[in-house]
Amino acid sequence: MTYADASFLASLYLRDANSAAALAYVKGQRQPLALTALQRHELRNALRLAVFRTKACPVPVTEADARAALSQIDADLVSGDLVECALSWSDAMSAAERIGGMHTMTLGVRGMDLLNVAAALATKSRVFLTFDVRQRPVAKAAGLKVLP
Repeated sequence: MTYADASFLASLYLRDANSAAALAYVKGQRQPLALTALQRHELRNALRLAVFRTKACPVPVTEADARAALSQIDADLVSGDLVECALSWSDAMSAAERIGGMHTMTLGVRGMDLLNVAAALATKSRVFLTFDVRQRPVAKAAGLKVLP
């Protein structure tokens, strides 16, 4: 399984500086991306937030863009490009705490980053897709292959 955080997923569904890299990676893969409730929430909110922040963006995001992207997520779940993965919140929180205990003091990891890494491990993912430079080191330290 492959886990993509919201930074990667948002680049798939909206145009931004990382979209070309995200699309190139996905086109070269046959394996679907995992989608937990955490990712779904983060992604859907990121798409809506992009509309709010559009004044500061080089590529404006309209409500229509966001709605189309939200619909595409649902279509990708139906097609199997995204696969819903159940997540035990108790297990994810415990794993995030364990990972944070090992790495936060040296890597400066945020709580949401720890939850995403813990969720990736819970879905048995081996690959972690992110454009978040702060999240990359902790994902690597947790044993995940970090791309792109």
